[in-house]
Amino acid sequence: MDTLTPAEAAQILGTSPNRVRQLLRDRKLMAVPGSGNGKIPADFLQDGAVLKHLPGLLTVLKDGGFSDEEAFDWLFREDESLPGTPVQALRDDRHTEVTRRAQALAF
Repeated sequence: MDTLTPAEAAQILGTSPNRVRQLLRDRKLMAVPGSGNGKIPADFLQDGAVLKHLPGLLTVLKDGGFSDEEAFDWLFREDESLPGTPVQALRDDRHTEVTRRAQALAF
């Protein structure tokens, strides 16, 4: 998995590193757990923006009881029935199915 620093993500998003850190604090974007917000998966950005349905999905996962580590693991875990990972499905604009699965996993 390719990762970006907040400064690199800011350059792609056309904003400041402070704004990227605010997106992380607001849970509109997620960094690799344990990285101190220093490693943002490049897959979370597409076409110069945060992946379209990622902020809503992060909210669903948090509200469903997922820790950051569990949510991150789930987002990047291969799922043969999708196929691929939930992040790849989001990138392919298959967000409805991914959100439905996240809601079903809530505990």
